[in-house]
Formats: sequence, C-alpha cells, structure tokens
Amino acid sequence: MALFEGLGNYKNFGLLIMRVGLGVMFIYHGYPKLGGGPTEWRELGSATKYVGIHFWPVVWGLLCAATETFGGFLLIIGLAFRPVCFALMINLIVAAAMCFGKGEGLAGASHAIEDAVVFAGLLIVGPGRNSVDKK
Repeated sequence: MALFEGLGNYKNFGLLIMRVGLGVMFIYHGYPKLGGGPTEWRELGSATKYVGIHFWPVVWGLLCAATETFGGFLLIIGLAFRPVCFALMINLIVAAAMCFGKGEGLAGASHAIEDAVVFAGLLIVGPGRNSVDKK
C-alpha cells in the first residue's frame, strides 16, 4: 500500500517509540514493587518456585523489581540494551510460568508471553541509532 511504503525509512524512530513506551510502562509497574520492601519482595520472589528455584525469595523479588524499574530506564535511554532485554525476557518467562502454575492458563500468562516475545525480538534487532548504545 502506497501510504506505508516510506515508513521503512523510520526504523530507528520506531525502535525509539518501542523503547520509550515499554520503558515507561516497566518503570510504572516496577517502581511500586521496588518500594514495597521485603514483604513485597518475598511475595514477588516466590514466583521462582514455578521454575524450580525455592531459595532466597526476597533476593529474587528485589532483583525482579530492580530489573523492571532500572531496566525500564535503561531501555528508554538505550544503554546496555541487549543485556536489559535479556534480563526482562527472563523476568517475563518466570511471570508466565507463575501464571501457568497458579492455573490461570494462557489467558493469564498472555501479557507476560507477549512482552517476552517483544524483548526477544529487540534483543536481536538492537536499540537503533537513537540510543546511548548506538553503533
């Protein structure tokens, strides 16, 4: 369609939109978890039991909250982009496993799976030219 033919010239701007949008939302969801303290972190970190990890739930919860919060910020600026995408993808795989483990099925896990797929794609594509990591 002629209307969309020239959009390929704006790939880097499209990546910027994705980075900023995802980054803001991950900060929005991660910051309250980070400020929740050890009780919140223990509850959050207990999700690792669904992937076979039964120790240090407070540590895993803190790492999850920090990954979402600081990872969101790093996504926005495009710094350490691929390691952040990998960490967020792992975070989301655990979240999806928790949804399945709780019996929520695909309907409950769909959001985590969708975001994990997006981060897998971004891991491959990279941050684009409008980032601190630009090459």
